Amino acid sequence: MKRFCLTLDLIDDPESIRIYEAHHAPGAAWPEVTQHDIDCGVSNIEIFRTGNRMFMILETDDDFTFEKKAEMDASNPIIAKWEALMWGFQQPIPWAKPGEKWVLMDRIFKSGL
Repeated sequence: MKRFCLTLDLIDDPESIRIYEAHHAPGAAWPEVTQHDIDCGVSNIEIFRTGNRMFMILETDDDFTFEKKAEMDASNPIIAKWEALMWGFQQPIPWAKPGEKWVLMDRIFKSGL
């Protein structure tokens, strides 16, 4: 298993944040999107929020790559529709590269084994 941590900001508007969270409430995410994640090798996704900053943990199989997922995403019209919908609530963090949404974080500390 691999684990990745990523961050992204939401538009800083309480109503927009409420709607975004409603799209991610238990059972609300589109089943085609969650199945696509599984097909890409993602076994678990958790998203946390403080203010308008989000933090996502991806747990994947050992063969997962972001390049492979990007290729699979690009060929799936449902994913394009979902991403366009979500982008209406999201904004890049200040240091994101042009066109980059979720930014991969670097681990700087680990305790234990």
